Order: sequence, then C-alpha cells, then structure tokens
Amino acid sequence: MNTAAIITMVCAQGFVIAFASYFFYKVLSTPPKQEPDSYSENDDVLVRQPEKE
Repeated sequence: MNTAAIITMVCAQGFVIAFASYFFYKVLSTPPKQEPDSYSENDDVLVRQPEKE
C-alpha cells in the first residue's frame, strides 16, 4: 500500500469515527422528552361509569 492510500484510509476512518462519536454523544446527552399523561383527560372523573348490559 502506498502512502496516499494509507492517508486516505486513515482520514476516512477518522471521519467515520468522529461522525459516529458525535451522534453517540448527542444521543446520550439529550434529556428525554416528557411524555403526556395518557390519563390526564380523566383526572376530573372521580367515579367510573357502570357498564351497560
């Protein structure tokens, strides 16, 4: 392998490692989003309605 090929290979691998590391860090450092409470609409309902037969 000649010098130009080694330099190209090292640069390409460095670019891929830097790209993957950046996004891996971004995924780990981003705080999770608050999910809406699925029962928030039912907070004012105190008694469950009886089932109709």
